Amino acid sequence: MTDKSNIKVCVGLSGGVDSSVAAYLLKQEGYDVFAMFMQNWNDASSTLHGDCEWEEDRFVAEMVARKIGIPFYFVDLSKTYRQRVVDYMFDEYAKGRTPNPDVLCNREIKFDAFLEVALKYGADYVATGHYCRKEEIPGQAGNDSVMAGSDRPSFRILEGTDPNKDQTYFLCQLSQEQLARALFPIGHLTKPEVRRIAKEADLPSAEKKDSQGICFVGKVDLPTFLKQKLASVEGDIVEVYDAYYASDPLYAWQQETLSGLLKPGEKLERTVHYAPEEKVLTSDGKPLGISPFQEESVAALSEEELSRLAQPVSYRIDFQTETYRSGKHHIKKTRYKENPHGRIVGRHEGAQFYTIGQRKGLGIGGHAEPVFVIATDTEANRIYVGEGHNHKGLSRFCLRVAPEEIHWIRPDQAMAPGEMRRYRVRIRYRQPLQSATLLRRESGLYILFDEPQRGISPGQFAVWYDGQEMLGSGPIER
Repeated sequence: MTDKSNIKVCVGLSGGVDSSVAAYLLKQEGYDVFAMFMQNWNDASSTLHGDCEWEEDRFVAEMVARKIGIPFYFVDLSKTYRQRVVDYMFDEYAKGRTPNPDVLCNREIKFDAFLEVALKYGADYVATGHYCRKEEIPGQAGNDSVMAGSDRPSFRILEGTDPNKDQTYFLCQLSQEQLARALFPIGHLTKPEVRRIAKEADLPSAEKKDSQGICFVGKVDLPTFLKQKLASVEGDIVEVYDAYYASDPLYAWQQETLSGLLKPGEKLERTVHYAPEEKVLTSDGKPLGISPFQEESVAALSEEELSRLAQPVSYRIDFQTETYRSGKHHIKKTRYKENPHGRIVGRHEGAQFYTIGQRKGLGIGGHAEPVFVIATDTEANRIYVGEGHNHKGLSRFCLRVAPEEIHWIRPDQAMAPGEMRRYRVRIRYRQPLQSATLLRRESGLYILFDEPQRGISPGQFAVWYDGQEMLGSGPIER
């Protein structure tokens, strides 16, 4: 039996109940545990609460450490966080992409900069309160330099036991080197069980609410936050009508190509039947669905065809003006001529502040159904919207991850160019896993879903799973 007292673990203590219970359980198991609180943000002006939330979190974390009986340390990583996470956010939004700062926070901060400090304090491992599980595979090494050698183990990440709290998505960019140093003590527990343990142990964080918003920044008004660096420039909001798709050659080609891939008796549904994503998360080992597409036909798709299938529809709607006389004095006025493809329905403060699928903050009235952003054009400073959950512009079947952006958690599982596999995929944290076919080509990794996906946005991370194991990820290129 391993003497755990010789294993030193640094717990990233945030002041929340999850990391608190993680520290408590490790201490109970006999590890040599110490806590470290990291300050990653100190600008209270950008949060909705208007105060320094991290100061309260640090106070609670220190009380938890004192209650458990472990040393407590503080580290300021705000400069590194701004450079590696916040600046990345600004850069991505400026390009009209939708980043995920939580994914970058784990890759660049918690399991990199924070890990580096923990190692200087003598830690063998860093532990966090993530709801996920780590498994060791003896004698099988990944390709990371520190894991070289056939006698070295490799590691895999499995979904957390609690389907409502699984957080593997946020860890999708971790490497074997990082996993070798990581512990996830609460991954086998449900949230109610974590709350119960905290209460029974009388931890000061037992009743503390879960944090919300951007990792370590807190809840923010995103446009206000982004305006710290991105200029606010007014532009048009254009509503796109169904008639546009009837005349768009790319949309027509995609429809024809996808229909040609279908098995006999299958029918192409291009739009998503709306369902809230607030409750249903992981599939508890649900098997892959049967693809509606013919395997041989999908495999035969050329690189050019896959590229066109992954290409989003672009919107080019020109509006011409006309003059008319109004009122009893026949005052001359100017208006836009009617256009069968769409109309200008409002103004915005900058296309970079909006993301595909967004519904709130548009300020557009006079519609029977909700209005959603279906595309943004940062160069022309336009955003395009569509009415209704089933609008054609909201859904797509295929996406692409650039070759240099494909990340395999276990490099020994990586797909070679020409390979095709069936996996389950999600493109955002709260999304139920979706069955899909992955095709590796020289130009990247293409993901062809069995069903159309709502709100695919460049910059989001696509993450793929084999059963309950998370295998890899990559930012959506388009």
